[in-house]
Amino acid sequence: MSATGGAAGGQEEDKKPTDQGAHINLKVKGQIFRMAEDNKEVKSFKDLGICEQLVEACENLGWKTPSKIQAEAIPHALEGKDLIGLAQTGSGKTGAFALPILQALLDTPQVLFACVLSPTRELAIQIAEQFEALGSGIGLKCAVLVGGVDHTQQAIALAKRPHIVVGTPGRLMDHLSNTKGFSLRTMKYLVLDEADRLLNDDFEKAIDEILSVIPRERKTYLFSATMTKKVRKLQRACLRNPVKIEVASKYSTVDTLKQQYRFVPAKYKECYLVYILTELSGSTTMVFTRTCDATRLLALLLRNLGLRAIPISGHMSQAKRLGALNKFKAGECNILICTDVASRGLDIPSVDMVINYDIPSNSKVKAEAKIEKELNLISSHEDEELDKMRGFGSGSFPIIDTLECDDDGVGEEARVRFLSQNLSLFTLPRVFGDYIHRVGRTARAGRSGVAISLVNQYELEWYIQIEKLIGKKLPEFPAQEEEVLLLLERVTEAKRISQMKVKETGGKKKRRGGDEGEEEIDRYLASKNGKSSKKLKKR
Repeated sequence: MSATGGAAGGQEEDKKPTDQGAHINLKVKGQIFRMAEDNKEVKSFKDLGICEQLVEACENLGWKTPSKIQAEAIPHALEGKDLIGLAQTGSGKTGAFALPILQALLDTPQVLFACVLSPTRELAIQIAEQFEALGSGIGLKCAVLVGGVDHTQQAIALAKRPHIVVGTPGRLMDHLSNTKGFSLRTMKYLVLDEADRLLNDDFEKAIDEILSVIPRERKTYLFSATMTKKVRKLQRACLRNPVKIEVASKYSTVDTLKQQYRFVPAKYKECYLVYILTELSGSTTMVFTRTCDATRLLALLLRNLGLRAIPISGHMSQAKRLGALNKFKAGECNILICTDVASRGLDIPSVDMVINYDIPSNSKVKAEAKIEKELNLISSHEDEELDKMRGFGSGSFPIIDTLECDDDGVGEEARVRFLSQNLSLFTLPRVFGDYIHRVGRTARAGRSGVAISLVNQYELEWYIQIEKLIGKKLPEFPAQEEEVLLLLERVTEAKRISQMKVKETGGKKKRRGGDEGEEEIDRYLASKNGKSSKKLKKR
C-alpha cells in the first residue's frame, strides 16, 4: 500500500478505490493512516484471507460478517504490518487481532507465540476466552496471568507451554522475573488492548520492563476505543511504520446508543437512581460510581429496597470479582454496581442500560503529581487537537509560558497553583475516555442501549465539557421531581440501614477480600432464588 503525490507540509494524499473499497490514505512521518469511508463494502472473513478452519470457528461463534475494524485491520495484519486500531467499543477489536495471530500460528506452530496485555483482570480473562473459542478446533492452549489468582497455578499453566499468554502487565512481569524457565524470547506477536490505558503512567514501569525483555523483531498491535496521539508514547511500544486504522473519530459512540442526562441535587441523587431503576425495571444495568466504598454502599441500599444489585470493585478479591460478574452475566442479578474496573472491554451482551451515578473525574492529588509531565507534553505541541479541545486554539499556553521558575522557586509555586486551579484542562481527556468506555458497555455489536448520566451541581463543569467533545447536546431524561421525591423516605431509611451495616462489618478498614460483605451478597442471592421479593412501590 503506497501513498503518492507531494502535498504541502510533508503529507501525501492518494484517493482511489481498491479491491477493499474506497479509502483515503495519508502518509505522515513514515506512518500510514488508513481512513475507511462510510460506503465501505463489508466482506466475508474468507474474502479477507482467513483460512477455512478459522472461518468455521467464526461461524460457530455467530460471526457472519466482519465488523468495520476487522475488515480494515485483518488484511494488513496478514501482510505482516504493525497496527494501531481505533474503533468504538463493542466493534469487534478482539477478533481483529486474534484471527491474524491464530492464522500465523497455524502457518508456523510454536509455543509462547503471542502475548496480549490488558489493563484489567476481567478484560484479560475475556480475551483469553475469545482466543480459546476461536482456537477450539486447532488445539490452542492459552494461559491467563492476572493478579488475585494463585501464582503457583499460573506457573503450572506456563509449564504446559501455552501458545498464547494473556495478562496484566504487573503479573506478567512478576512471572518473567520469578517463574523458572518462563521467558518470551521467542514471542512473535505483542498486543496492547486498551492501549491508551497501558501506555499511561499507571503501567509505565511494567510496560517498559516487558519491552526490554521481549524480541525487538516482532509484530505489535495497539487497539483501543480512545487512542492517545502522543508520539513518544507510541515510540515506547516500538512500532515499526505502523498502519493506523481508524473507523471512528477519536471520541465517538455508536449510533445505536441513546445518551441522556439528568441534572439532580446532590442530596437527592440516590432517589433519582432508584427512580430510574424502578421505572426501567426490566433492564440489565451497570451503574458506575467513583469509589470502591460507594459500590458496596449503593448495592446494600438497593438490596434493602428489593432490587437485585451486586457490587464489583478493586477492593474485592479476584474470586469475588469473578463471582459477582458471573452472577450478573447469568441474570441472578440485573444491576451491577461498579467502578471503572468494569469499564474497559467487558462484553456482556445483555447489558441494555448504563448509569453514570458519578461523572468520571480524576482526583486532584493524582493530577498534581503529574503536573510537570503534563507541562512537558503541552510545551512540546505534539497534540494540537487536544489544545483545541481545551479551548486554546492551535497555539501555545501563554499563561503557563509566563510562569517560569526563578531561583527561589516562586515561579514553580505559581505554576503548581495555576494548574491546581485549572485541573480540568489537563484531566479532561482521561475523564472523557472513561466516559466513552463506560457507556460502551451497552449498545454493543449493533444492539441498542441507553446511557444516563446523573449530574449534580458539583459535576456540571465535567459534564458540559463531555457534551462539547461529543459535539452535541444530550436530551434530558424525563422525570418529575415530585414523583421522584415520593421515594425519599424509603431511600433515606434504606441508606441509614446500609451505612450501619457498613460500619458493623468494618467499613473502609475492610479493604481487600471483603469476605463478610460478599457472603452477605451470596446469602441475599440464595434467598432470592427461593422466594420472590416484593416490587418496590412508591407511596
